[in-house]
Amino acid sequence: MSPDHGARRSRVVLVEPALTQLEKLTGSETHRLDRAIVAISVNPEIGAPVPDTLLRDYVDDVDAVRVIYYVTALRTITIVAYVET
Repeated sequence: MSPDHGARRSRVVLVEPALTQLEKLTGSETHRLDRAIVAISVNPEIGAPVPDTLLRDYVDDVDAVRVIYYVTALRTITIVAYVET
């Protein structure tokens, strides 16, 4: 009998603009962003589609975090283009 595993997460990659933004965040902001990225990796469709693009826009009003990202065709990699806290 195989073990019962949780949802498979996509691998998250941050592109250069997001990495630059990440360097400017405080420890608290980074912690809040980490929670948002985990949520996205577990459910890449959590964000709202951006019309006429492949991008998705995830906003967590509780943690005041916004992430713009897109997901590869096989849903195995999520590419983060923008972060805001």
